[in-house]
Amino acid sequence: MTPSAIVTRFAPSPTGRLHVGNIRTALVNWLFARQNGGRFLLRLDDTDRQRSTEAYAQDIRSDLDWLGLRPDGEVRQSDRMALYDAAFERLRAAGRIYPAYETADELDIKRKVQLSRGLPPVYDRAALNLSEDDRAALEAEGRRPHWRFRLDTAAETGWTDQVRGPSHVDPASLSDPVVRREDGSYLYMLPSVVDDIDMGITHVVRGEDHVTNSGVQVQMFSALGAGAPAFAHLSLLTGAQGGKLSKRVGSMGVDELREQGFEAGAVTSFLARIGTSQPVVPVPDLNILAKDFDFSSFGRAAARFDPEELAHLNAKLVHMLPYDQVADRLPQGMNEAAWSVLRPNLNTVSDAADWWQVVTGPLTMAPQPAERDFLIAARDALNDLGWDDDIWKRWTADVKGRTGRKGKTLFQPLRLALTGREQGPDMSALLPLIGREAALQRLEEAAGPEGRSAA
Repeated sequence: MTPSAIVTRFAPSPTGRLHVGNIRTALVNWLFARQNGGRFLLRLDDTDRQRSTEAYAQDIRSDLDWLGLRPDGEVRQSDRMALYDAAFERLRAAGRIYPAYETADELDIKRKVQLSRGLPPVYDRAALNLSEDDRAALEAEGRRPHWRFRLDTAAETGWTDQVRGPSHVDPASLSDPVVRREDGSYLYMLPSVVDDIDMGITHVVRGEDHVTNSGVQVQMFSALGAGAPAFAHLSLLTGAQGGKLSKRVGSMGVDELREQGFEAGAVTSFLARIGTSQPVVPVPDLNILAKDFDFSSFGRAAARFDPEELAHLNAKLVHMLPYDQVADRLPQGMNEAAWSVLRPNLNTVSDAADWWQVVTGPLTMAPQPAERDFLIAARDALNDLGWDDDIWKRWTADVKGRTGRKGKTLFQPLRLALTGREQGPDMSALLPLIGREAALQRLEEAAGPEGRSAA
């Protein structure tokens, strides 16, 4: 197989927004395809007609676009029913699909009986013993069959997994899977295989909860005369403490991530590296992530998804962003110089608005009566000095000489008076942005009524 022949796919159901687990699967498929000069396809599994909507389909497209994971093609399962019907008939003619008539209640009773006897709750293939007359009698009662794929239980089904290594599934331990319901609608298994064959999928990358499905589908590929694609089963995500991913965190969607101020580059950097031996660092360029992608770096242990770690990574990425990539999201009037000053103190780009308010005012802050004399002296010193970009250094040196203060007792009251905050950007860069008149006014307000009357 040449690298250019590699084709991967992402197959969400348009029944809701993408969540972090979906995003990770899509991302890994995209990275592997791009690394090898292959193709990444989007398949919308929309056979659930009641829950699938065009609005959700568009949301999925928009989410992938925001993340930078643009597919090279798209298909919808609802447009492909003729392909599934043809494959179904081939398998039925070959004796690999057979009708079964048990109701859900009857199957549940069978499972309970088997469990009570210490047996695995595997379907007993009773339907294979029905004669034509038996089936006709059942249908005369109003029963309609569901259809099962007949597994070959003679030997284990195995493959070499890109993540898990040598893998196998014992088909004798499984029930023959239902592939079509009584109403004629298809379940996941068969359409997915038919699509993978038709779309030329070479690598199926998905969560390890699909390992059993892969064992079944390997047989379906063979029954349809096709070779199975390579499989890569990713470990599942867990919560920050290593336990099961909480429903809230696990369902975090692209829309929620965006609303919380996460950058697409932070999300992709994080999800591409958690659960691997590679460092989790901000990589704003997806092409660089693709270049460094390596299935062998993925571990078998669950990948830990910690929103706090993502937030920390997001801040690091924000500190790297150039002005031209964020200009359209910044407050009006905030220029490149201001972005360079404020950027190191931001966790999200949206935080810039808060700090820009500190720069431009107006600010509401409580006076510092205990520092009145000091602030009056500082105001007078600033009023006497010429204004330039070096004003903070010259001003604090002058105030130190007038008051004898130094260190924290010198700098902290000035920062609090000028910004209303105890921490923030470097004051030598921030003070020129605030400006002379605003700085003098803030010093007077911080000194209190006495400070203003003494001006």
